[in-house]
Amino acid sequence: MANIKHILGLAALTATAAALPALAQEVAEAAPIMDKGDTAWMMTATILVLFMTMPGIALFYGGLVRQKNMLSVLMQSTLIAGMMMVIWVFWGYSFAFGGGSSPFWGGFGKLFLSGVTVDSTAATFTDGVVIPEYVFIAFQMTFAVITPALIVGAFAERMKFSAVLLFVGLWTTFCYFPIAHMVWDGAGLLYNLGALDFAGGTVVHINAGIAALVGAILIGPRIGLGKENMAPHSMTLTMVGASMLWIGWFGFNAGSNLEANAFTGLPFINTFVATAAAILSWSAVEGLTRGKASMLGAASGMVAGLVAITPACGQLGPVGAIILGFVVSPICYFFVSTVKTKFGYDDSLDVFGVHGVGGIVGALGTGLLGGEALGGQGFAEGVGTIGQTIIQAEAVLVTIVWCGVVSLIAYKIVDMIVGLRVDADSERQGLDLTSHGEAAYHS
Repeated sequence: MANIKHILGLAALTATAAALPALAQEVAEAAPIMDKGDTAWMMTATILVLFMTMPGIALFYGGLVRQKNMLSVLMQSTLIAGMMMVIWVFWGYSFAFGGGSSPFWGGFGKLFLSGVTVDSTAATFTDGVVIPEYVFIAFQMTFAVITPALIVGAFAERMKFSAVLLFVGLWTTFCYFPIAHMVWDGAGLLYNLGALDFAGGTVVHINAGIAALVGAILIGPRIGLGKENMAPHSMTLTMVGASMLWIGWFGFNAGSNLEANAFTGLPFINTFVATAAAILSWSAVEGLTRGKASMLGAASGMVAGLVAITPACGQLGPVGAIILGFVVSPICYFFVSTVKTKFGYDDSLDVFGVHGVGGIVGALGTGLLGGEALGGQGFAEGVGTIGQTIIQAEAVLVTIVWCGVVSLIAYKIVDMIVGLRVDADSERQGLDLTSHGEAAYHS
């Protein structure tokens, strides 16, 4: 009897041991997967997006202003970067991705990164695949850095330094973070509407463009506009800055896939070809209308193409991306050369004309060109090209209205507290010396 019990016990033990590998396999399959390649890529993409601001935007905008204001633009980009990183950790990440159920903002759940540890993770677009939450936080932080840095081009050469920083703090809190939540968070209003914005056409470019337009109108034109020479002081630096933007934009677009997999190649190649088409298109329009193609135009086309493909880079095929690039430049050129002049607003570095308008073209183009006929990814079941384009238009409208109202209020608050504009003598002398006591160049 004892032998039988012993044999039965050994059999049960053997059966249990045999089942352990299968049980372990099931547990392993159920556990989230974190790939070192994904993590390494996302850290690289994060650095690339920072490179877009520091020094990309700083040099791009700096070359476009007059020499006496070069350093002021560098300072604004630098201080915005530093301020936004701190704000993002304190409350920005929570307001955008805090896990709340509101369609408009993320709540207080992750203030000061509460609950975030080296072991916490963020989901990707593949079920069961995750990345470290700290890496996701840092990646999204660089988006929060560059968006307000884009706005300063609209009121360059005439806004108080203190006013710039105060406006950025207010605007990002009540405009950028809520729009980011609406578009990219699972509980967000526009996310649940079905709006497609792979890398930030609404969140970054339309948002920045509308804020820029409101600011340009409220602050008024630069002294001497139309009478004095306000040509860019260094197209060399502008071209260098634009090139840095293009390089960094691969982190912006391809990084927004959150993984280093086969699909990442689609936004990657689209960032090449849409931009190339837009450069050709802008230069062709300039050649036909002005008789000469300029470096300023080529750089503007480069940025317009990058802006337009941003929301569409994960949706369009390369042929659709090229079409979008060809289309966006003439539209932006019309706003920069004709609309701005007709309505008389001084958007110094054409933030609205390139980023705002280009973002709108890209958002609508995501619907118009994202179908399978041109190699796109197609849309949700039951949604066709017209239906998706209508959804895209609704997302654009919500962004314009929200940003327009919040921007107007934020500018008015700043004006009441510190005033928006420097005095006339300081503007004539240049902001480098009057605001910072330094000069970008020494003769």
